[in-house]
Amino acid sequence: MKRILVYSVIGGVLIALLRLIEYQYFVRAYPAEVYGGLLAVIFTAVGAYLGLKWTRSKETIVVKEVRVRDEGPFVLNTQSLRDLGITAREHEIVGLIAQGLTNREIGEKLFVSENTVKTHSARLFEKLGVNRRVQAVQEARRRGLIP
Repeated sequence: MKRILVYSVIGGVLIALLRLIEYQYFVRAYPAEVYGGLLAVIFTAVGAYLGLKWTRSKETIVVKEVRVRDEGPFVLNTQSLRDLGITAREHEIVGLIAQGLTNREIGEKLFVSENTVKTHSARLFEKLGVNRRVQAVQEARRRGLIP
């Protein structure tokens, strides 16, 4: 029984030694291929990890509180309209801008050219003291010119 155990251990050590020699020969015979393969596996793993991490969809929930006026129906502030010197056509145009219409759409609706709409808009922006359409709508709402 003791002999079998000794022969088994010696056989196991010899097999392990042969595997190590075979591995050493393989690494020495093909060093570039072994290291290139290992490098390729590492880059593939890192690339897959980063690709999954960066392309993962990020869910964003936006909650915005909007104040609702409890003042009742809209009442036009005619005093502000007179103080600013806004004409009826300019008032009409700011209302259409607030509806989201483009200059061309406003022109078609009012039966005027697009350039006329641009001129009225420019004068309106000047009277309200703004530079953009969104700012004009916000300022007109603040002053009570549009609902």
